[in-house]
Amino acid sequence: MPHSPTEKKRVLTRLRRIRGQTEALERALEAGAECGPVLQQIAAIRGAVNGLMSEVLEAHMRETFGHPADGEAQREARVAEMTGLVRSYLK
Repeated sequence: MPHSPTEKKRVLTRLRRIRGQTEALERALEAGAECGPVLQQIAAIRGAVNGLMSEVLEAHMRETFGHPADGEAQREARVAEMTGLVRSYLK
């Protein structure tokens, strides 16, 4: 999670925008909107979520690797954690 006030505000703003997009999608589905616009909205939501994930992942990487590891075991643990996060992000 981003820890600086600026990063936290930026992430929360993105999240609120995503909430608005999902609420608009829900309204469109309830109204029986055509498939094309619905698919476009879903793609926009996916892009917004990917942007949010990227921003949080970047902040986590800066925090994790921004200072030297205490030893080889900690370095390996950091790399393993980051590898797992990147793999889940790319799924």
